[in-house]
Parts: sequence; structure tokens; C-alpha cells
Amino acid sequence: MLLSMKRAVTLVALSVSLAVSVASAQKANTLTPKEKADGWRLLFDGKTTDGWRSARGGGFPTTGWAVKDGTITVTETGGEESGNGGDIVTTRAYSDFELSVDFKTSPGANSGIMYFVDLNLMPWKNGHGSPIGFEYQVLDDALHPDAKRGKNGDRTVASLYDMIPAAADKPIKPVGEWNTARIVVHGKHGEHWLNGVKVLEYDRDSPEFKAILAESKYHVFPSYGQTTSGYILLQDHGFPVWFRNIKIREIKESAPAD
Repeated sequence: MLLSMKRAVTLVALSVSLAVSVASAQKANTLTPKEKADGWRLLFDGKTTDGWRSARGGGFPTTGWAVKDGTITVTETGGEESGNGGDIVTTRAYSDFELSVDFKTSPGANSGIMYFVDLNLMPWKNGHGSPIGFEYQVLDDALHPDAKRGKNGDRTVASLYDMIPAAADKPIKPVGEWNTARIVVHGKHGEHWLNGVKVLEYDRDSPEFKAILAESKYHVFPSYGQTTSGYILLQDHGFPVWFRNIKIREIKESAPAD
């Protein structure tokens, strides 16, 4: 009897190990049959820049970005914000959605995944700087000085930049390893996730959010935080940062995110 129990436990362990191996072996920039059935769509096919364009208008930037080895990558230009190729945005706007993006940083890197981006709010008209939107911060917290700026860590990785800090115990992986960002927006409610863990949430109509906005650098934009749709943006901040597995599921009113 004891031998049978041990054998059963061994079989269960092997089954779990096999399931984990199969999941981790999924080819990058592809969707599983279940993801397709659930309404997920790839925003990056791993080979081309289809679906993306310059935030400054026109086609895809000719410098500052590269598609290589199944990733879309910011190239090294010394850390200037949108000073080379500039940011890239989706070719259409999104409202309620669940967005998942794998990202990997180089030492000291700074970047961001922005959403609700308004291309009419571009305060830096000389070709430098990013348009205005909500930003899921992508950062090497240990080496980039921005991690020490702002308030209470609201410029560290996975934070809603300059507004709401990600949880201090967030499960960030070391520089050079892949992390998964997840952004959920449904109505006025938003969430940031990192590697399967929710690290912050907010409600744009709440008194708390309005008070945070009033203290942030975005208070000078009267429409900030009130838009119902906008573009998704990957930020060129002049540091090598890699993105892959960029996928989105639009949320219908009757189907909230898990």
C-alpha cells in the first residue's frame, strides 16, 4: 500500500513537472488555443513592426529600434528620452483591455509601457520627450536614479509613474531576465501586475486618485486621467530594453478581467 502511494505521488509530481515544462516551452510571440478562444490578439508577431508606428506620426522609426531574435528592442543612445527614434505606438487606440508584455532591461535602463496615450498632448514639440499617458514604469531600480525620485517609490518598476508606487515586495526578476507586465483597465478601474502578482490598483474617479493627480507632474493637463481610450506606447529612453509576447484582450462589458 505504501509503495502504491509513493508511486501515485511520483506520478503526480511528474505530471506537474511536465505541465510546467510544456507551458514554459511555448514559443514566444504565439497564442495558445485557449488564449485565442478567450479573445487574445498579438500586437507583435516577433518578426515585423506591423501594427506599430512612430508616436511622432508617419511610419515606423528608421533608427532607435530593432526587431531581432523575436524581440522588439530599444537601441542604445545614451539615455535621452525619445531623443533618437522616438516612442512607438499602436496603430489604433484601445479602451477596456488586458495587456500582457514581457520585458527585459539592461543595467541602469529606463523605459515604460504607456496606455491611454493622447497624441495631442505632446508638450515637447522639438522632437524630444514622450506624449502624455498613463505609464507602467520599466526600470532598473538598483542603478537608475529615477527610482529614488518622486514620492514613496512611485517611479520604480511596475509603478503608475509619478503617481502610485508598486508594492514594495513586488516579485521583480534580476536585470537581464524576462519579466511579465500585465495591465488591466476596465471602466475607471486599473491594475498593474508583475510576474503574476497584482502590485497596485486604482479608480480614476476616486477622491484618492484625484488627490494623487493633483500632487503629480500631470496636474497641468486638465484632461489627464479622464480619457476613455488611447494608444499603447513603448518608450524610447535611449537604454537597451527588450519586449516580446505583446498581446491584448479587449474586455467587453459583460466579461471583466479575471
